[in-house]
Amino acid sequence: MSAESAFIESLRAFATDPAARGLRDDAAVLEVGGETLVLTHDMIAEGVHYLAEDPPADVAWKLVAVNLSDLAAKGARPLGVLLGFTLGEAAWDRAFAEGLGAALGAFGVPLLGGDTVAAPTRVLGLTAIGRAAGPVPARAGARPGDQLWVSGTIGDAGAGLKALRGEIARSDALIERYRNPRPRLEAGERLAPLVSAMMDVSDGLLIDAARMAAASDCGIELALDSVPLSEAYLAACGEAPLEAATAGDDYELLFAAAPETAPALHALADDLGLPFTRIGACVAGAGLTLSDGGVPVPLPPRLGFEHGSRGTNG
Repeated sequence: MSAESAFIESLRAFATDPAARGLRDDAAVLEVGGETLVLTHDMIAEGVHYLAEDPPADVAWKLVAVNLSDLAAKGARPLGVLLGFTLGEAAWDRAFAEGLGAALGAFGVPLLGGDTVAAPTRVLGLTAIGRAAGPVPARAGARPGDQLWVSGTIGDAGAGLKALRGEIARSDALIERYRNPRPRLEAGERLAPLVSAMMDVSDGLLIDAARMAAASDCGIELALDSVPLSEAYLAACGEAPLEAATAGDDYELLFAAAPETAPALHALADDLGLPFTRIGACVAGAGLTLSDGGVPVPLPPRLGFEHGSRGTNG
């Protein structure tokens, strides 16, 4: 068990309010005065979630986007955000503030408040608050017989990070996916009534699929040859679905849905101009199993990113 998982486990004994969902979901779901509020808080740290040389405006965009992605996974519309900011070099701080304003403006989300602190290491946090008008899908809820789907393409952000590190040829398209992820807010809101379970892909497709399986008390069979890869990824990395599926920062939506919803899912994907790809199935049992071309494939030692695990990287 990673340090992250162990610490979260130690908190569950007193996270007993139903809104906490047992600390096994992307966000809290709080019923207040007939409204369903969805609350999430994500942090990003220099050297872990972004590079020191990344433009401050892009760091601000990413901070907003990763939190709004959690709201998208719950089918919620953003109402506002609270910022936690570590002060540093004044010019960087100003550029970040300008970028934050641009990001919030792009998503139509107001800044409601927050806090600042001076510290040796820059860690940035954001609390996002949303409202759900309909069902709020959890990670739990996937059932044997459901199909497993993912939006968009997988692995682009991880490849973008490699490009910035000089490990593969530079690709502006992949770097854009790493620095400026797009939370699938409209897709999440419209998918919510159709799915059994949904979460965003933040730490890697495989590790997040395994988390869905664990939360839902079922097994998930995932076909690597079905993982959707972009043209930019294929040009830079070739056919490497396992590498793509263990990379993080995709911020696509992973969801389970009954087979009879497939026509509605295809119609929604066409309407959004965002592909939905069937990548596997939910089955009786437990855990994640992989195949490639119908042939079983062993799980890699590392399914994705976990804080406090050996061998992880940002």
